[in-house]
Amino acid sequence: MSVLPFQAVPNGPLLRARGVTIEYPAGDAIVRATHDVSFDVWRGDRFVLLGPSGCGKSTLLKAVGGFIAPCAGSLELDGRAIAGPGRDRIVVFQEFDQLAPWKTVRQNVMFPLLAGKTPKREAEARALHWIEKVGLSRFVDAYPHTLSGGMKARVAIARALAMQPEILLMDEPFAALDALTRRRMHEELQVLWDEVRFTMLFVTHSIEEALVVGSRILLLSPHPGRVRAEINSHQFGLHSAGGAEFQAAAERIHGLLFGAEAAVPQRARAVRS
Repeated sequence: MSVLPFQAVPNGPLLRARGVTIEYPAGDAIVRATHDVSFDVWRGDRFVLLGPSGCGKSTLLKAVGGFIAPCAGSLELDGRAIAGPGRDRIVVFQEFDQLAPWKTVRQNVMFPLLAGKTPKREAEARALHWIEKVGLSRFVDAYPHTLSGGMKARVAIARALAMQPEILLMDEPFAALDALTRRRMHEELQVLWDEVRFTMLFVTHSIEEALVVGSRILLLSPHPGRVRAEINSHQFGLHSAGGAEFQAAAERIHGLLFGAEAAVPQRARAVRS
């Protein structure tokens, strides 16, 4: 089986965004989704794009995925300009109905590998490896309609990681889950990251989720999305949720996004929590 490790290579940021402005047509008007957004994502980062609905965070993630192009600025992955979708960037969306209902868990995870011309034996070995990593070995032959929302989320993550991308793009992947299942997914994502150390770009509008999931958080202003601040959050996790330091950080972020400190947009304010 050819399952490559996710290696940390200290050659600068893996993902580099510089002055990214994204616009799209809406009827007779042009809507600006983001304005002059810059950030770096390093290998092994759990980097979170956080902001209110309509701030352009999902649009930014789609641009990183290569599905839309900025009208200004640049996006580079490992020093190469992002010009379209690629197997080095795999997206996990919040809609887990993207799983083919007529395929089993094993077949769903294998499908993109086979579509990419991976030999069947290797594709199956990689699929089973990642299905085991997300704790679904007993369900390899189950169909999506028999799975819970959390299990479908794990299948989607296994399918993405089986592709061995340079960066995993996650667009509010747990938003549709109930609170208890979402907490469980946060735990499982942390365990998986501790073992594999993949690079992740994660979109959310939840301050608490951002602190639990992320090692660094980029705060985006309400529409159009501009950079408010970047925060180190590696010290937080489910173990600290509800604690005084965690609550203070959450209140600080809320103030930066919506309070008096948000009155003047800032290009690069770093907050050390």
